[in-house]
Amino acid sequence: MRIVLIGVSHWHTPFYFDPALAMKDVQIVGVSDPDVSRAGSYATRAGCPVFVDYREMCARLRPDFAFALGRHCDMAEEARFLIDSRIPFAMEKPCALNATEARDIADRAAAAQVFAAVPLVFRYCPIIDTIREIADKEALHYLMFKFVGGMVNRYHQQNVAWAIDRAQSGGGPLLNLGIHFVDLCRVLLNGADLTVTGAMMSNYAERLNVEDHATMTMRGGGAACMIETGYLYPAPNSVFDMHYSIRTEGHYFSAHSDGMLEIVTNDRVRTTREMKLTNVWFYPEFVRDTLARLRDGRPPIADLADNATAVETIETAYAMSPLRPEESSP
Repeated sequence: MRIVLIGVSHWHTPFYFDPALAMKDVQIVGVSDPDVSRAGSYATRAGCPVFVDYREMCARLRPDFAFALGRHCDMAEEARFLIDSRIPFAMEKPCALNATEARDIADRAAAAQVFAAVPLVFRYCPIIDTIREIADKEALHYLMFKFVGGMVNRYHQQNVAWAIDRAQSGGGPLLNLGIHFVDLCRVLLNGADLTVTGAMMSNYAERLNVEDHATMTMRGGGAACMIETGYLYPAPNSVFDMHYSIRTEGHYFSAHSDGMLEIVTNDRVRTTREMKLTNVWFYPEFVRDTLARLRDGRPPIADLADNATAVETIETAYAMSPLRPEESSP
């Protein structure tokens, strides 16, 4: 399978490039980025050409598949091009700058029947199967996900400061990180519609025009849900202040940053399981599984419609708690 990567200056590029490069039945035939200096190391490793314009790359190379990244403000245009070109692809979430764009490209992909995957990679998290194994047929009552990532200086260090500018990114950690957990709530609640009941955005730490901390609450499927995200933790990439709590009729599940899941029954019997609980672990599986699904004619594990639903939910939360102009830097 001949694949290309678009927008490789994105900090998640290694999560796609490295697993694909290791696959014997996959060849990376091209990489692109508006800043070609950011693409050279990938081209050297893959032995492929570099392009400034992804359209030219796709026209010349006619790939079988594309991994599409880049700035959020560029993603919807990339998606429309790939859909119109009938090139199957996976696009880094949130795939758009806002909910209108996200729903538009989802509708276009569905109408054109183009394979379009989105790495909502917590769908591979073993916590899902564990809850279904242990608490099968038990109603879920409460779901809480805390996922606070590194401070905003990491985006400057990686030369991706667009990620902390609302005009280019669409939002801060609630959109960038929280989208995973909005989707995970839907998965655990068997696709239930979620209604946002409250939200609080703040930028007290950095005074940016995106939030650096966010909380949102939701109801759906008979359960209450809460998500907390932030860019506040003094830690490198892929290290998080993380805690998940999930209450079912008969069990309490509590996951911690140390990679342990605690399971407590109503009669206070406690067991633990070690498992992968952060997103970084699941991207290699996403790459392999997505390409296998395309080969087999199966749909992706998550698609642009799933992404659009999560973005719409988050946009509702943003509207409930807008940042005031005086809270941002000039």
